[in-house]
Amino acid sequence: MSKMFKIARQEINWAGRTLVLETGKVARQADGAVLTTYGETTVLCTVVANKTANPSVGFFPLSVHYQEKVFAVGRIPGGFFKREGRPSEKEVLTSRLIDRPIRPLFPEGFHNEVQVICTVLSHDLENDPDVVALVGASAALAISGIPFLGPVGAARVGYSDGQYILNPTPAELAESQLDLILAGTKHGVLMVESEAQELSEDIMLGAVEFGHNAFQPIIEAIERLKDTVGKENWTLAASAYDEVAIYSQVKKIAEKDLRKAYSLTTKQDRYSAIAEVKSATKEKLADEIESEIGLNHALKALEANILRNLILEDSKRVDGRDLTTVRPIVCETGLLPRTHGSALFTRGETQALVVTTLGTGHDEQIIDALEGEYRERFLLHYNFPAYSVGEVGRMSSPGRREIGHGKLAWRAIRPLLPTKEQFPYTIRTVSEITESNGSSSMATVCGTSLSMMDAGVPLIRPIAGIAMGLIKEGEKFAVLSDILGDEDHLGDMDFKVAGTTSGVTALQMDIKITSITTEIMRVALDQARVGRLHILEEMSKEIESSRESVSSHAPRMVTITIPKDKIRDIIGPGGKMIREICETTGAKIDIEDDGTVNISAVDSKSIDAALSTIKGIACDPEVGEIYTGKVVKIMDFGAFVNFMGNRDGLVHISELSPERVAKVTDIVKEGDTVRVKVVGFDDRGKVKLTMKSIPQEAPQDAEA
Repeated sequence: MSKMFKIARQEINWAGRTLVLETGKVARQADGAVLTTYGETTVLCTVVANKTANPSVGFFPLSVHYQEKVFAVGRIPGGFFKREGRPSEKEVLTSRLIDRPIRPLFPEGFHNEVQVICTVLSHDLENDPDVVALVGASAALAISGIPFLGPVGAARVGYSDGQYILNPTPAELAESQLDLILAGTKHGVLMVESEAQELSEDIMLGAVEFGHNAFQPIIEAIERLKDTVGKENWTLAASAYDEVAIYSQVKKIAEKDLRKAYSLTTKQDRYSAIAEVKSATKEKLADEIESEIGLNHALKALEANILRNLILEDSKRVDGRDLTTVRPIVCETGLLPRTHGSALFTRGETQALVVTTLGTGHDEQIIDALEGEYRERFLLHYNFPAYSVGEVGRMSSPGRREIGHGKLAWRAIRPLLPTKEQFPYTIRTVSEITESNGSSSMATVCGTSLSMMDAGVPLIRPIAGIAMGLIKEGEKFAVLSDILGDEDHLGDMDFKVAGTTSGVTALQMDIKITSITTEIMRVALDQARVGRLHILEEMSKEIESSRESVSSHAPRMVTITIPKDKIRDIIGPGGKMIREICETTGAKIDIEDDGTVNISAVDSKSIDAALSTIKGIACDPEVGEIYTGKVVKIMDFGAFVNFMGNRDGLVHISELSPERVAKVTDIVKEGDTVRVKVVGFDDRGKVKLTMKSIPQEAPQDAEA
């Protein structure tokens, strides 16, 4: 067997479990293929690159695809077709998770199309395949010969009882205050994604340092695998044009006008001026420079140098701010009259219109994951239409960007949600980005907090988010608060921090250079905290806490608990009883295995009717309690009243009124709705009722 097909294996003990990297047995025609196993979770990671570059695309054509096969957990897919279909949200998010740390490690000017595919073949339900796939993708790239400045390591970090946990199991993660995934090289961190329970900046930074140290054995194992079977590195083709000469010509003609354009503080004016300078420069150099690609590259490099030097040398940004100032913030709630909650959050030229809708248990999303089916009661959806940046774009279903940004905001908000027992509603929030110049995902966090408070969702505390940027040249660097789109595009870091006055709830970091130091991360976190507190203060000027009640347009909900042995009585044979209750009252009823019953309807009358029926089936009447019922039979000695659904009780003629009653029909007739109080039970257990001193004109009792 040739070296290309030589079977090689690296095995290490990592966080108490065995990690195996194996190559040469499966997918041997790929440029690189590594079968990665952690515990009994196995992911096949492959990489293939076109041998011919395509510089005309103007960007690095890397695509990453993470896919889960249902056979990995010994199941047959549901649905009519019985096969895997469109990527799930988990698959999309994991594909992004792998893409983000490996993309900056390909050399500048490498334009060969590269495709990474990670396929989950086995899942032990203990070790999440996402980190395993990222490690395997790094290993496959390292041995492929494709130009790559890795390898990359990755790890998941939890935090509980003051201790960091490496690669926590699902049980440990359920008790953890932190779920953080990070990836990087031996020298620094490239990517962080996390959700936290209001942890301090020091704890978050400590988690990153802990994780970076913890994945060093992974990098060493990949390097040993590469030394054993790594293919010869590709030789990069020389540039087809003289980059230095073209840049010199472009700088001579365009620098003055580009600097002038970058002095315009309004985005649309600045973009229009930059476009005019580029067009004029291309026209002037059309006869001298044949390579349009080289010309575009030089113009972009000149733009980057102007913006970066403006910040590093003068501490001045293109919109006139200093490094730490947050753009003006305007908050408004209650914009839309028929929605349950709405907010418009505007920060400079970034704006999010966020709407909250409250639903019942029937509205929960059922998710069929490899780990099993579960229900989600909090949904956050993010949309980014082309008009938000003044462009014409194709309308399509949500892409990876929309899903990723929405999930980041979801992670930021979720730790502050009330429990289902405290607030039984299903919550859906939709963020429509109506303007964008800077972080729209952090605007979504702020807008969602405002919108949910407007809807009456009892958040523990308001949440805000801010995006930080970085410009770094050698040892000199500048951290920017509340970055613009230009600073994101031409800068070195996108660092997003969300949280409350008490701590961080979400942190996401992407680095475009090979890595950053702990010192830079500490500066960014401290600066982000100051900015976040400022944004929260501005938000509080519009609304300080959640409204005391939900909108009149939201469904009404009541939760009670019944004995478990009464559940079958409420459901009835084949669900007959619960269907009848829903049809006659107009309410929706959800019954959980522990006896919790959620009743929802558009009005209180329907809820009260359903509640009365359910209590009649599942509960016993209590002496001294007042109930609403209907007279079902008249006798000479009194009236029989039906209450609590299927309960009957007797109101003796002497208990109909404080005054003497000659005939029962002088006070009540069949079909009358009356309020009665339980006074006791006779020898046979029959209920004795009274109407004496019970106001009949009063509204129906809430507990009836």
